[in-house]
Amino acid sequence: MATGILSVTLHQTGYETLSRLALALASVTWLALAADFTARLLWDRARWVKEAATPAALTAIAATTVLGTRFSVLGWQTLAKALLALAAVLWPGLLVAVVRHWHRGMPGAVFLGCVATEGLAVLGATLAVTEASAWLAHAALVLFWLGLVLYVVALTRFDLRQVAHGAGDHWVAGGALAISALAGSKLFAADSARLYLWNDDDTSTLHTVTVALLVLDLAWYAALLLAEIAWPRPRYDIRRWATVFPLGMTAAATLSVATALDVPWLDGPGEALMWIAVAAWLVVTAGAVWAYAHPGSTTGAGARTSGTDVTSTTRR
Repeated sequence: MATGILSVTLHQTGYETLSRLALALASVTWLALAADFTARLLWDRARWVKEAATPAALTAIAATTVLGTRFSVLGWQTLAKALLALAAVLWPGLLVAVVRHWHRGMPGAVFLGCVATEGLAVLGATLAVTEASAWLAHAALVLFWLGLVLYVVALTRFDLRQVAHGAGDHWVAGGALAISALAGSKLFAADSARLYLWNDDDTSTLHTVTVALLVLDLAWYAALLLAEIAWPRPRYDIRRWATVFPLGMTAAATLSVATALDVPWLDGPGEALMWIAVAAWLVVTAGAVWAYAHPGSTTGAGARTSGTDVTSTTRR
């Protein structure tokens, strides 16, 4: 997810070579994880069922849609459609299994229900343009609104103390709004004289909601950044990848809104946010390499959850 969205943002800002390198890395990682996902489904069904009920299971859908979106922009529409179909098949069962286990006091991974749903909306809206498909755009619109409903429900389950003590996945609280803003901008841009998707009221509503989502996302971004300064958590934890993804997604959303809604002054901040995400990716990658070379040296310090086992819900 984190590497895939960096590929998208690097493409948006014209760094095509870096974008394709990130895409290649994300694709290799996706294939490895997909193989592991399939192996557990076939030969360790009990473990697969248990893990499928955790919020982290929804990263499979989100990562698939992010890759599909990048491939669609690259012009590989057949592959993008195949990834959309795969994500759409997985989405209902995994979402229901995860939502059934929601409870109060959850970590930031609870927002992955919104992220997965909005990821489908983003890819659906992107393909609606390339395929000139009105029904796909309307389906993406339904998913867009459903994703926002899931965000509101997840917010009531989120343990706000995670802002001060979360080990990284608390950033998904903002990242879910970022991917929602990205979906809104894609739906707004999908309209054309050829498709005529939305009337004036629809267009106005999409414009207003998309802008509001981006503003709320940036507010979360600022609040979470200040919390990182007030309560430093310097040790590496695998959940820090769930920090990189929202950073990259905020950049992607800002750049997409700038283009779709014709707000060119957002291009500068969007590119700055992209480089922050790239820097975070490099830091977390270095931490991951160091942790691999020194097994047992990182314990996920700082992941105090007040009764919630974050490790069990996000590392799987």
